[in-house]
Amino acid sequence: MQRKSFGSMSCPIARSLERVGEWWNILILRDAFAGLSRFDEFQKSLGIAPTMLTRRLNGLVEAGLLERHPYSERPLRHEYRLTERGVDFQPVLLAMLAWGNRHFAPEGESIMIVDRKTRERATPVLVDRASGRPLIGPDYVVVAGPAATEAGRQRIPPGGRSLDPARRSGASA
Repeated sequence: MQRKSFGSMSCPIARSLERVGEWWNILILRDAFAGLSRFDEFQKSLGIAPTMLTRRLNGLVEAGLLERHPYSERPLRHEYRLTERGVDFQPVLLAMLAWGNRHFAPEGESIMIVDRKTRERATPVLVDRASGRPLIGPDYVVVAGPAATEAGRQRIPPGGRSLDPARRSGASA
């Protein structure tokens, strides 16, 4: 069965999934954030078949999340470095880490986010860059943007979809 492409959809979530939605891609990005950069390092960490790893690395380069840089000429070998677009994916990974720890770690947390100096646990939250306020509650809503398709506009009520979990099903007051 042919996988559907989300690249031409107007939804930013669908377009993001087109670039990173395959699980190997997310794990490769996780490892790149951990400092891995060479093919053999990714392969050892992930236990992935070389042909699959090659395809995934090429896809991440094509998507602009990784850059390929030669580190050896004979034989030609490359390392993979995060681009600015790739670095911008870090909050997504941190949110997935926190969500996974909260909901899918019955044996306890295997990775935690802590303050470097105090070693106090940190819990990521999404905040508005301008105000620094958390993007939760009745103060924020999701609205259709200027490039939204008609189908996209129909998914979102005219007043916007509340980010307040208690009001998720309708528009904010």
